[in-house]
Amino acid sequence: MNVEMVMQELEALGKERTKKMYISNGAHEPLFGVATGAMKPIARKIKINQQLADELYATGNYDAMYFAGIIADPKAMTESDYDRWMGGAYFYMLSDYVVAVTLSESDIAQEVADKWIASGEELRMSAGWSCYCWLLGNRPDVEFSDEKISNMLDLVKNTIHDAPERTKSAMNNFVFTVGISYLPLHEKAVETAKEIGTVEVKRPNKKSSLLNAYESIQKEVDKGRVGFKRKYVRC
Repeated sequence: MNVEMVMQELEALGKERTKKMYISNGAHEPLFGVATGAMKPIARKIKINQQLADELYATGNYDAMYFAGIIADPKAMTESDYDRWMGGAYFYMLSDYVVAVTLSESDIAQEVADKWIASGEELRMSAGWSCYCWLLGNRPDVEFSDEKISNMLDLVKNTIHDAPERTKSAMNNFVFTVGISYLPLHEKAVETAKEIGTVEVKRPNKKSSLLNAYESIQKEVDKGRVGFKRKYVRC
């Protein structure tokens, strides 16, 4: 299949209601409004195709960019490829759920995510923290350095309340993910979350979100989900 064929199939799957929902979250034209689950049959036909993924991502169409993440080959992408994709990620559903997810399945994930976290740019930082959430929630604990993750918890504790809005959300999720999915630092994550307390995330034209990683961790602890790992990251 080529770009035109995929675009035609995506357009046929678009729903006005889904489109409105995406726009309310920050998406803008061009987009069709395709539910992510509806993309699976096309993905099964194409499987992995990095060249097609790059071409679709470059269209700037939100649905095509999301679909690009599903058929991308994360290990074939270089750091400059990820930076290019990040450059096109204009809101959090692309930065955190397309670029960060794809990066998390690569061999250079931590290296690139570390640079993004240190960048000072809201969505890049958000993608970096989100990438660690996907990594910690999927890969074995032995793949990470306790000291590094511990230092990252300290960084969140010291900077989260002054971070850019979308980055706050990803940082809060990082503390939650360490608390649930990274057993060596479960206790420290719980203490960190307690010290951070409630985080207010302001959103344009919407009410602020109030996030509390401590309460979220406790709910999962009560369900016996500590140590949870996802089998797959990408859908």
